[in-house]
Amino acid sequence: MPLLEHPPFGFVLVFLLLSLMFLSNSYKLWFKTDQYHQEIRDSLERLPVPFKEFFMKRLENRERWVKEQKIFSLIGIAAVIVADVMVIAAWMS
Repeated sequence: MPLLEHPPFGFVLVFLLLSLMFLSNSYKLWFKTDQYHQEIRDSLERLPVPFKEFFMKRLENRERWVKEQKIFSLIGIAAVIVADVMVIAAWMS
């Protein structure tokens, strides 16, 4: 059987853990927005100089940043759920 038709359990487990990490960040974005925004700002302080200014500028307009992130989050949540279902279905077959 090809690997994609029946993925090993280790792959499924790692895939689901990465999905959980994405969903956890989405939860923080939607329900703990202030804390999440501050975490992002704090983490950007440690980035190399060329990237720091670009992303810090994106965070300046907080309302726009939150709206953009929530739109991409909805798309991402849908994609993650569909991918999880597909991987679990492939593993169970």
